[in-house]
Amino acid sequence: MSTEKKFELRCPVYGFVSINEWERDIINQPAFQRLRRIKQLGFTDYIYPGALHSRFEHSLGVMHMASLVHDQVTSKSRELLSSKLDYNDAGLSRNKAIVRLAALLHDVGHSPFSHAGENLFPSHDSGHYRHEDYSAAIIRNELKDVIEEHKNNVNYGIKADEVANILDNLNPTANSLFWREIIDGQIDSDRMDYLLRDSVHTGVNYGKYDWQRIINTIEAVEDPESENLRLGVSEGGWHAAEGLVLARYFMFAQIYFHKTRVVYDHHIQEALKKILPEGTYPEPTETGIKEYIKWDDWKVFGYLSEGRGDIHGDVLLKRKHFR
Repeated sequence: MSTEKKFELRCPVYGFVSINEWERDIINQPAFQRLRRIKQLGFTDYIYPGALHSRFEHSLGVMHMASLVHDQVTSKSRELLSSKLDYNDAGLSRNKAIVRLAALLHDVGHSPFSHAGENLFPSHDSGHYRHEDYSAAIIRNELKDVIEEHKNNVNYGIKADEVANILDNLNPTANSLFWREIIDGQIDSDRMDYLLRDSVHTGVNYGKYDWQRIINTIEAVEDPESENLRLGVSEGGWHAAEGLVLARYFMFAQIYFHKTRVVYDHHIQEALKKILPEGTYPEPTETGIKEYIKWDDWKVFGYLSEGRGDIHGDVLLKRKHFR
């Protein structure tokens, strides 16, 4: 991996995000490029005009943040990772590649306008499907070849299932449960990135916190009850971690749960019920996922402009929301 070619992408949060050839080829797949056409915050730009960023941009940022977290944890907690999870240097290097791919692809299954239409996912025995289920299905089907057959994977032998399992937790192990916390936990790279990124694009300061201090103090800790490894911070990072919690609270109060933003989520959800076949997205099966990834913001806007969103579509086009 040390001799492979690297590419740097400009990022408004971190300055640069570095990727390798393998990651670049995954990013270039149509299933991932689709994220360019899905806005991170749905119709939030109707209230905060700068909120036009996409899931594409956020996904790159989460990969970058997850990589920083992984490096710090493996540096500070190498002995604990060795004794509890049986990792050696080669295993940690292979695991970093898996974590980076899982972070990069964690949102590849988002529906148009991100969370706004998730109630239209079909149901199954345990409830409704989640966007993580769609992300995992896309990884296992649409991205399997570019993951498993890439030249950069020769030394690692990583399977698409290993990447997807971190997201949908279909076959949990002590190892996958621990590394999953980097992407989906209390101090995860997903929320660490979206708070910073959404603050930049909405033009507010609510989501800013001392992320560098969190990175410097994050480590693996042993849960006293289960004896499993968890992500935590040393004493010097407590205030920074509290700052993250408060930043998330402020962003939800001021941005994500803004009353006008919430009503636009309602309008797009009702419009999608009219637009989608039978009012729901396809199931995340091998055949259903091929139809699902054809849906993005652009396609929905096309249907809205044709009047297929009924009264709610008209509201969205004319920006005359219910009050």
